[in-house]
Amino acid sequence: MDRRESLKNILIGTIAGATVAGAATSCESPAEVQEQKVEGKEEYYGRTPKEIEHDKKVMAEVFLVEHELETIAVLCDIILPATATAGSATDAGVPEFIEFIVKDLPNNQLPIRGGLMWLDGESNLRFNKLFKAATPEEQIQIVDDIAYPDPDNKKPEMAYGIKFFNLMRNLTMTGYYTTRMGIDDLGYKGNVPNVWNGVPAEVLAEHEVDYEPEWIAKCVDITKAGTKAEWDEKGNLIT
Repeated sequence: MDRRESLKNILIGTIAGATVAGAATSCESPAEVQEQKVEGKEEYYGRTPKEIEHDKKVMAEVFLVEHELETIAVLCDIILPATATAGSATDAGVPEFIEFIVKDLPNNQLPIRGGLMWLDGESNLRFNKLFKAATPEEQIQIVDDIAYPDPDNKKPEMAYGIKFFNLMRNLTMTGYYTTRMGIDDLGYKGNVPNVWNGVPAEVLAEHEVDYEPEWIAKCVDITKAGTKAEWDEKGNLIT
């Protein structure tokens, strides 16, 4: 199993736990949430008006400079390169996601900027060039020294780099696997609609009961069994 498969499997377990936890901790009533979402659906489906306003404000801000974004792009694609069946982290827009995160969650600004400076400093020490200008082989040499935990502190000089890479790996994974491309790569199909055909006839006969025809017509439409549900672009069920 390669590194990308290992990361993907870890993420699948994390998503399953987060989904259960999220469902259990929601405190807004479904009606309140639905009302807010409908008002904002024109621009960002599923976002409330307050969230849309916040997103626009954050996206208008500038924090990372061009060199930092380019270095992030190189590092993201080392963590999640393209494969024969899936695009890379930059293909999925992960650098843009990280740029948004450092503005939306300012506590990430110092670790990210400091980590990028550490990366360039380490590359300058080893190869006399910035990290993004180093060859792929040189970049991997540095990454190999910071991509794994060091619980026994055998490489204290790499401690800051290890902490930075761990943060970048988490952000890259989060950014990638919350996009359409990442979800497709996971093979996640979501809930599949089904049709309940009722209690089997032999079971009903065994208990000498039967459905009343009027309730069969209301609750069970066997002619649509196996029909896959489809929605239009506005979210209306059309099948």
